Amino acid sequence: MSSLFPTYARWGIEPEQAKGSWLISTEGKQYLDFTSGIAVLNLGHGHEKVKSAVANQLEKYWHVSNMFKSSAQERTAKVLTDVTGLGRVFFSNSGAEANEGAIKLARKATGKSKVVTCLQSFHGRTFATMAATGQEKVRVGFGEMLSTFDYVPYNDCEALAKAVDNETAAVMLEVVQGEGGIHVVEQAFLDAIKEQCEKHGALLIIDEIQTGIGRTGKPFAFQHFDVKPDIITAAKGLGNGLPIGAVIGKEELAEYFGPGSHGSTFGGNPVCIAAAEAVVNEIFTLEFLQETNEKAHYLMSELTKRLQGSKQVVEVRGLGMLIGIELTHEAQSTLEALQQGGLLVLTAGPNVLRLLPALTVSKEEIDLAVEKIGKVLSV
Repeated sequence: MSSLFPTYARWGIEPEQAKGSWLISTEGKQYLDFTSGIAVLNLGHGHEKVKSAVANQLEKYWHVSNMFKSSAQERTAKVLTDVTGLGRVFFSNSGAEANEGAIKLARKATGKSKVVTCLQSFHGRTFATMAATGQEKVRVGFGEMLSTFDYVPYNDCEALAKAVDNETAAVMLEVVQGEGGIHVVEQAFLDAIKEQCEKHGALLIIDEIQTGIGRTGKPFAFQHFDVKPDIITAAKGLGNGLPIGAVIGKEELAEYFGPGSHGSTFGGNPVCIAAAEAVVNEIFTLEFLQETNEKAHYLMSELTKRLQGSKQVVEVRGLGMLIGIELTHEAQSTLEALQQGGLLVLTAGPNVLRLLPALTVSKEEIDLAVEKIGKVLSV
């Protein structure tokens, strides 16, 4: 009998070792990993620059507290503000904590409480972020939710206009819904959000937990669109496996997050920030992002060609290295068949396969993954 709470539907695979895009189980089986720890390992398993940065910091000290100055936090924050055009950063431990912090900041800055999010969104599992998530299944059994959240259908401008009012502190959304099925935002919806936020004095929060840190071929996914957020949240890929998140906000919001207003014992921990600094310095370069875009276009093109005509496939969609394959049936059996064939993927809702390869994946590894998927989803 396990001593763990059964909160995860675990796979029958236990990792023994992993490097790059490959994972070896305790049974000695090799898997091509197109999950990347759920969009965490953007630089792949065991990246040498991240490993070196962490090892160097471990030799110095592991933890002191945020009462001390941190040049590494300052440097990493500067990279994040430079690349987003925003002004300030707060480091947390996770994406849920980053989203929680963003909601707190928006409410404090505006003096209002209501937050509008989208149906099928996913923002976390704390009480505030669970309430922000537009999926009822996440909230079932936990009693009364925070009452200051309202949900609108994704890309529905008319519903948005009805939901946003003078009591709205913020509109919060993912520009690609990850857990919700890999749906990409429409520019018209972003235009409508901007109009409503300006009209009612609300802030725009973009949740980049899954889409950020190069995942879509740009530093952050919002940069594919004509939109300027007030607050961005990041996590997952930021530490390449070490726990760290970030709230990135415009300069004018600094006065609302002063001493004592918010905090985190382990947020921006020296070891985690060492990893994050190595990650952003590697990913946020023109050469790396260009290469990511090329490989992402190649993956999408090859998948679309290979699956064209398959009676099991409805659509292949996504942005960058965040790709969904919508099926005519529930995806779990296909996921299991791919595992048996040595390829690890995820689901996004009941009938969508989600592909999240490392951004360092090779074209040969892409070809191999496409071949495996094609065999399982052949006509």
